[in-house]
Amino acid sequence: MEPVKELTAYVSGSVIPITEVNDPVFSSKSLGDGIAIRLEGQTITAPCSGEISMAADTGHAIGITVNNGAELLLHIGIDTVSMNGEGFQLRTEEGKKVKQGDPLLKFDKALIEAKGFSADCILIVTNSDDFPNLKFACGAAAAQNETVVCTF
Repeated sequence: MEPVKELTAYVSGSVIPITEVNDPVFSSKSLGDGIAIRLEGQTITAPCSGEISMAADTGHAIGITVNNGAELLLHIGIDTVSMNGEGFQLRTEEGKKVKQGDPLLKFDKALIEAKGFSADCILIVTNSDDFPNLKFACGAAAAQNETVVCTF
């Protein structure tokens, strides 16, 4: 299998740089470089083929190991871990192989926002230092499963 060279939008919306996320843990890039999508949808899909390396019990975060060595973290919202899974429905599990476009989780955007949280969906390449040519497409209006948001 050829190594993954790009990631597609995992949800539709406008793509912003990770530095604009309203949480210093993410915006400082301490977890790695990435983007966030100010989303329109309520289902997160796999941005590429890979293996689910982590699925938080609370449903707010998923890790994916990619065949090019990249480690991805998809995180729905800011401080949403405190919702203890309310409004989140996992559609996958650790160890499962996924293809680009496979549904990973559903969530209730209105509930997240009603509880006072941002629903921005964050994608981080946690080992971004291993990919010197990593580029993110910020400023784009992304269409889920179509728009390329990252290249390696």
